[in-house]
Amino acid sequence: MKFTGKILIVDDEAHIRKFVGLVVRSLGSPKVIEAGDGAAAVEICARERPELVLLDVNMPRLDGLQTLQALRQQDPECVVVMLTSLINRQTVEECLRLGATGYLRKDTPPEEISAELSRILTECFGEDPPTNPAPHA
Repeated sequence: MKFTGKILIVDDEAHIRKFVGLVVRSLGSPKVIEAGDGAAAVEICARERPELVLLDVNMPRLDGLQTLQALRQQDPECVVVMLTSLINRQTVEECLRLGATGYLRKDTPPEEISAELSRILTECFGEDPPTNPAPHA
């Protein structure tokens, strides 16, 4: 799969956003957008309409669950994958109930993150993933 759509990475830790950004670039040539908190993510999603959102669970201002709810209200078709450093079954179940497509642990090896995201993108978009629109001349 050669994914060239928009991916929004939402995490309050810059080094995590950078790490995840490097991993998602292995999926093709996506346009990677970053947000440092849930409130910024909601604003960016309204403007940028990313095909995939990678969303941290624990953040200040709006946590991942609150952000997920806001994103799903804004765009019920938005593909959201939760990122977590802690595996809490109750939180994972709540995320899935609120409409998350899946979840990934942040300490997962990069090649496994890439493989799982590739699987999710293929499942959601088929073999012909979205591409960034050409810039206007």
